[in-house]
Amino acid sequence: MNEAGFRTVKSSQVILKELMVPSYANFGGKVHGGVILSLMDKIAYTCAATHAKGYCVTASVDSVDFVNPVEVGELLTLYASVNYVGKSSMEVGIKVVSEDFKNGIVKHTNTSYFTMVALDEETRKPSQVAGLILEDEEEISRFVMGKLRKKLRRAHQQEIADIRQALDVGPDMAELKGENCQLGGL
Repeated sequence: MNEAGFRTVKSSQVILKELMVPSYANFGGKVHGGVILSLMDKIAYTCAATHAKGYCVTASVDSVDFVNPVEVGELLTLYASVNYVGKSSMEVGIKVVSEDFKNGIVKHTNTSYFTMVALDEETRKPSQVAGLILEDEEEISRFVMGKLRKKLRRAHQQEIADIRQALDVGPDMAELKGENCQLGGL
């Protein structure tokens, strides 16, 4: 059962560091994106569960842009922070940075936002999470932006649902003109 009340943003911030080893490489010799996504999910869970004081699940992930490749041998550092909380959901912001020791190069590789939901361990139903104590302008800005992203996600989901509902393959076939596809058997 989760405790009610409020917690500071800093009380659940997490930093995870991991050396990128050869077994993480993809066919191109870079660190596989799936490895990075797995680490991002792990730190999102740790951050959210620390804030919620209980079990959490990943509900959604905003786009993950791979800004720079990660090389085998680099140290990957992930930073996670709860930006926004609803009743049972939390937005966890994640920033990923890689460090090349040999050449002294530090580069930003990813930023993403994970929506995590606290669940009651017995019922597996969403459970209430503590609110956030916002202590500076950056935390206030992140909270406001998190609320805006939540609103935009919901509007986007509704827009896609509306388009899917209204889709009529016959008239909408004109949308295929100039696309890289070929109709066969129709």
